Amino acid sequence: MVNATAAIQELDRAGQPITFQAVAEAAGVSRSWLYRDPEIRAEIERLRATSTVTAAPVPARERASRESLRQQLEALRTELAELRRDNKLLRDQLARRLGEERTTATWGQRRTPTTTGRS
Repeated sequence: MVNATAAIQELDRAGQPITFQAVAEAAGVSRSWLYRDPEIRAEIERLRATSTVTAAPVPARERASRESLRQQLEALRTELAELRRDNKLLRDQLARRLGEERTTATWGQRRTPTTTGRS
């Protein structure tokens, strides 16, 4: 059992798929022996069920849990909301500034000396 447990851990650390065949080969035991041991069988089935096929396999202890992913998503949503508020604030400030500049430019043109016919 120790060899099978060590084989599972090594395969997982290496990011290799955890299958009965792979564990049997790594541990030097038969697949039927793995199926008969309830603890080993449960661990292989658990890891096999949680593994995902990716270009670069990730060991089970490094995989993100659903809760972890949910927390990351919530943090990103919060950050997005803050960025949207900041963006709106900056757009409003810019619109006010441009409005002030237009007003100043318009009043500046009206107050310029004009020829009134007086000499």
